[in-house]
Amino acid sequence: MSNTAPQTATVLVYSDDANTRQQVRLAAGRRPASDVPKVEYLECATVPAVLAQLEKGGIDVCVLDGEAVPVGGMGVCRQIKDEVFHCPPVLLLIGRPQDAWLATWSRADASVTHPIDPVALSESLAGLLRQRFGHRAAG
Repeated sequence: MSNTAPQTATVLVYSDDANTRQQVRLAAGRRPASDVPKVEYLECATVPAVLAQLEKGGIDVCVLDGEAVPVGGMGVCRQIKDEVFHCPPVLLLIGRPQDAWLATWSRADASVTHPIDPVALSESLAGLLRQRFGHRAAG
């Protein structure tokens, strides 16, 4: 990690539902907070696509839909935390607040519930970007 923050961060968004992926993009926007880099989104609808993108590298944060079908984001999170060297931080979208323990089991770094609250999503994503780049990340 260098002291110079990037101009943009790449956020991978995994969900089989195009509407959920769009909600994430619209809720967090191009810059979730003033002190983090602008965000470029990379959308994936399948687990093989997620794994291929992580293998290529360059992903700064993953947003995984815990309600995705046929493979939910919780299982994907646990898998990538086990298998991906220097796995980026993961924000998990969970169906109910009671599912937070499952997010912990999956080793997610943060979680927010469906329906997506733009403020909660932006704050969580910004926190993970700060974690990834350090507190002085504005570009």
